[in-house]
Amino acid sequence: MTNWLPDLSVGTGPIYVRLANQIEAAIDEGKLPPGAKLPPQRNIAFDLGLTVGTISRAYALVHERGLVSGEVGRGTYVLDRAERVAAAEADPVTTALSGTRVQNAEPDKLRFDSASAPDVGQADAVADITAAIIQAHPWEIASYTRNFPLSWSEAGVRWFSRSGFSPLPEQVVPTIGAHAAIVAILSVVTVPGDKVAFEPLTYSQISRAAGLTGRRCVMVESDEDGLIPEDFERVCAQQHPKLIFLMPNVQNPTLSMLPVERREKIAEIARRYGVWIIEDDLYGTLIADPPPPISAFAPERTFMVSGLSKSVAAGVRGGWVSCPPAYAPRVRIAHKMMTGGLPFLLAEVTARLVLSGEAERLMQLTIDELAARERLARASFSGHEFRSRPGIPFLWLKLPEPWLSGTFKKAAQDDNVLIDDEDEFKAGRCGTAQPHVRISFSSPSNRETVLRGFQKLACLLESGQAGYARLVG
Repeated sequence: MTNWLPDLSVGTGPIYVRLANQIEAAIDEGKLPPGAKLPPQRNIAFDLGLTVGTISRAYALVHERGLVSGEVGRGTYVLDRAERVAAAEADPVTTALSGTRVQNAEPDKLRFDSASAPDVGQADAVADITAAIIQAHPWEIASYTRNFPLSWSEAGVRWFSRSGFSPLPEQVVPTIGAHAAIVAILSVVTVPGDKVAFEPLTYSQISRAAGLTGRRCVMVESDEDGLIPEDFERVCAQQHPKLIFLMPNVQNPTLSMLPVERREKIAEIARRYGVWIIEDDLYGTLIADPPPPISAFAPERTFMVSGLSKSVAAGVRGGWVSCPPAYAPRVRIAHKMMTGGLPFLLAEVTARLVLSGEAERLMQLTIDELAARERLARASFSGHEFRSRPGIPFLWLKLPEPWLSGTFKKAAQDDNVLIDDEDEFKAGRCGTAQPHVRISFSSPSNRETVLRGFQKLACLLESGQAGYARLVG
């Protein structure tokens, strides 16, 4: 046990905060090394002439900062750096916000938990375009973005225009990717306390963002074809959501495609109950001849979102929102307030990629590469039940007995393969009849690595009871 005592005459603010800051400073300076035991709360309270409650608040604060661990009966100990990282990742609040993925993966892990576009030579195209922009626009590079050239919105129009749908340029807002676009829309059409509807399994970072900003999440049932309109109407009548988030084309993670008749029904139900719609079409660009979007059936209340991350280059972070009439200015302002503003270089690179045809060329290379990897998946997991689509960067695997989703994920991680369990995609508490995992295959640099990862996972599946027993035994 250390005899260290803080000097509370240093610093400002409440005493418990000053004490917590002193503890943190002592840890940083090595006065409280890893493994050191902090003085018992009653002892330090007596020595400093403070109440135990004040000491308890200070200890709780440094615990929240991930600097110490404490157990009843053992005391409070200083963590080393590796322990701090592990404690932060295991913290319930951190986990609730970040999901179940490993945040800092070791270099030897095969990342089958990312669905961004594969490397098909994007760097060369982006380098050429970036060099040309820097040469032509030195002032804009040095300054904040003050103007929004029409070409940025025209690029969005070109990207959105398919299946008979084509927004007007004044309806399209360029954004820092799809996620930032969706959060901006949430801030425009909902306020804290409003309910936002989600499918039980979905891109759950949106539900986490909604919860973080005070919105309440409600679930609408879905099946193998996607959202069930009848349950959507039930939720609208009983729960009165202000907004629903949907992925009609290639739903993440289930790969369902919402039939046209359901799209029409959902649009009508949303209109009847005054519900706004966010239509996430990030994966829709990767499929040929998609059905008409929900935006075509309810243009007055649907915000359609897309971008380059899944089909061209995630690192560019280019995206757009197609807004209902008169809502584009509000979304643009909200996007600036939420993100700090759209960087000129990002928006100009994105627009030139699309308007030059480079984005379409790179997207076709992406689709071809993903189709080849999907064929490897079908061969590797033959005999198992899963859903996949050519050109889509992941599959949805139904696990055989005795595997549970989290257990299989842990076993795969022990074999140096990172995948996603069901919990990563749950928008809220829900149950599933049969555990699944999502296996993404766009991140590895080549097909040989993809195949090696598939083979590891296939062997794990085939091991059945023996593999499960090895993990839980």
